[in-house]
Amino acid sequence: MASFSTSTAASHYPNLSPKLLEILGPHLPKSSPEFDPSTLSNYYNYKVHDSTLNWEVSFQDKKLKGSVIFDIESLHDSEELILDSSYLSISNVLIDSKKIPFELKPRQNPLGSPFVISYPSTKSQRFKLEIEYETTDNCTALQWLDPAQTDGGKLPYLFSQCEPIHARSMFPCFDTPAVKSTFNYNIKSTLNTLVSGLLVSKDTTSDAKHTVYKYKQPVPIPSYLVSIASGDIVGASIGPRSTVYSEPSFIDACQYEFKEDTENFIKTAESLVFKYEWKDYDVLILPQSMPFGGMEHPNCTFATPTLIAGDRENVDVIAHELAHSWSGNLITNCSFEHFWLNEGWTVYLERRILGVLHGEKHRHFSAIIGWTDLDNSIKSMGETASRFSTLVQDLKDGCDPDDSFSTVPYEKGFNMLFAIETKLGGTKEFDPFIKFYFDKFKYGSLDSYQFLDALYGFYSDKTDLLDEIDWQTWLYTPGMPPKPDFDTTLVDQCYKLAEKWVSIAKSNPEKLSESFDKKDIAEFGSSQNGVFLDTLLTYQDQDGFKWNSENGKLAISVMSEKYSKYATSHNAEVVFRWFRLLLTGEVKESYPKLADWLGTVGRMKFVRPSYVLLNKVDRELALKTFKKYEFGYHPICRAMVKKDLGI
Repeated sequence: MASFSTSTAASHYPNLSPKLLEILGPHLPKSSPEFDPSTLSNYYNYKVHDSTLNWEVSFQDKKLKGSVIFDIESLHDSEELILDSSYLSISNVLIDSKKIPFELKPRQNPLGSPFVISYPSTKSQRFKLEIEYETTDNCTALQWLDPAQTDGGKLPYLFSQCEPIHARSMFPCFDTPAVKSTFNYNIKSTLNTLVSGLLVSKDTTSDAKHTVYKYKQPVPIPSYLVSIASGDIVGASIGPRSTVYSEPSFIDACQYEFKEDTENFIKTAESLVFKYEWKDYDVLILPQSMPFGGMEHPNCTFATPTLIAGDRENVDVIAHELAHSWSGNLITNCSFEHFWLNEGWTVYLERRILGVLHGEKHRHFSAIIGWTDLDNSIKSMGETASRFSTLVQDLKDGCDPDDSFSTVPYEKGFNMLFAIETKLGGTKEFDPFIKFYFDKFKYGSLDSYQFLDALYGFYSDKTDLLDEIDWQTWLYTPGMPPKPDFDTTLVDQCYKLAEKWVSIAKSNPEKLSESFDKKDIAEFGSSQNGVFLDTLLTYQDQDGFKWNSENGKLAISVMSEKYSKYATSHNAEVVFRWFRLLLTGEVKESYPKLADWLGTVGRMKFVRPSYVLLNKVDRELALKTFKKYEFGYHPICRAMVKKDLGI
């Protein structure tokens, strides 16, 4: 249903062509940026100028205790202020040092409890709001690890993960990417503490048992980028403005993995966009329960230990998280309906970095891998693909944004930007827009319609060319988008080897052993091994071929012998894909090995599909394995696996 007439839309988005306006008409909001449906707050009535978090880290109680102070300005007359909260214990509310009545409304799953503060305010009025509170055992943003769950095994550990809507369980706030402010952190802890900000000072308390850390984040950020990690954490230099942190036993391996590439990544990104604004770029390698490959907290990326393979083959994840310093952190989607503005742009910049450093063929190679991931992701969605595989999402029914997270905003978003680049004539023609776009929306939050209006405005002399893009399909149609014309040079040998395996398995299985040798993959890197294993899987059910057939199982058996390095690899990207092939072939002796591996990883990219695979072939083992390891997983991961397993 159109929000308003085409003529009104044209006045709000003056650069959009009539053809594009007709496509967007049923979806356009009454104003941009579009209202965020994943918050219960009335954020649109206020501007937050500054935020201060005062926390004591209590490892004994597994709680953060303290207060949050907001410097707020009313944008309109308002009778009450409504913040987001989730499972918080709130004791006092003060405005300009005076106690104010408040009410926590009944919980509205999955969005939490509206936190209503009775305080009439008038337009332009400015006031200090202080809330005294502590987190609870149900907090979904924090993971508290007992010493036994850490690498060192001697000290506890705490880390946070707030994206998309978990900040409201760590502190009451306008928990929406539409609201950004500067932040101050005053944190008291017995263990070394890092946050998404710059260290100002750290002082030992008079009893010598605690340290008080003061951090400042001078660049405005949304709530989901607020972070904390506290534990047995040490650092090592990986560049002139970068430090890697981890537990002590892991630090040398982490330093080796990142020291060659990090500064080159930063300089290359700066050449593509503009100067890095955050001063320091550090990386914290977390314990294994980190649910994502990385989380782009400003100044301090949190990353999974699955990146540390000893071969520097997975360091591209750091290029991705670094690119977020511009796309996502400096310019932010106004809601998670437009998540592709964060992730699609970030994948695009990540691959441009790789292209500059390693050549265009490597950019295309990465894009081909991403295309395969996108195809697999959409296929795995089943019936939900009709909803969650569109680029622009509809979350207006109050669903959990976590349910909509997938490869789609990353890879469909990248491919649309790549299609735009190609349509305009290549990187030389598209690069000026990159700098313009990031400068225009710097420090702000936006929606897809503002992006399109800026694109059409910048290329006002190429409207007819842009109109040739199938915007309806890219933005709103479920399923795979139009496939770009990639340079397949680096993947062709992977494709040919996979085709040879399947061809011989089908027609001459007795010749399998004599037809292959370990030299076939001797020169393959992690990514090429991934493409080879991915391609093998695409032959399942193609022309009647099945990996769980007699010939298919024989091929896997021979492959296990010839390519024995797959079974002993420490690279999670390779290990996961090898297990996926084994379980597709129903190689029963691999089931308990996958179950054991699931006790060593917490990254959802691997954990979720592994449980789905295991559940298909041995549900009893899948349930037993999850019960064994579930409390070692992050709460977000734990909840998603439960949904995957139907428990």
